[in-house]
Amino acid sequence: MQHGLRSSSPRRSSHRPWAPAASSPAAPWVSYYDGQEVTSAGALDIDDMVAVAASCDSGASAWTAARREAYANDQGANVSLIAVTARSNRQRSGQDLADWMPPSPDAQCRYVAERMSTKLRRHLTADD
Repeated sequence: MQHGLRSSSPRRSSHRPWAPAASSPAAPWVSYYDGQEVTSAGALDIDDMVAVAASCDSGASAWTAARREAYANDQGANVSLIAVTARSNRQRSGQDLADWMPPSPDAQCRYVAERMSTKLRRHLTADD
């Protein structure tokens, strides 16, 4: 269960959800933000675990343009970029952890842990 996307089959998990459809696991997928089952890759967005706007509020505004671009395309950890339903990504819309949590109660602890690990790995500040 990597990148926030998992196949409905327990033995199949998405390794690289941004890869061409030919290398993606068979649909349906489940978006962990909202628990929605998705059968069309077009209904998914690739989301930064810590949105670029939120990262700027946490210290990335002082980064060089090259470092910000590397962050936005970070594939260095399984949780940096995640595939979620377009609807849940629009609802989150770069909001901070204090302002938005995944609607699925089952996803909330995972979301907090993955968001904080991304901030720590990227040396971003966290709110009290």
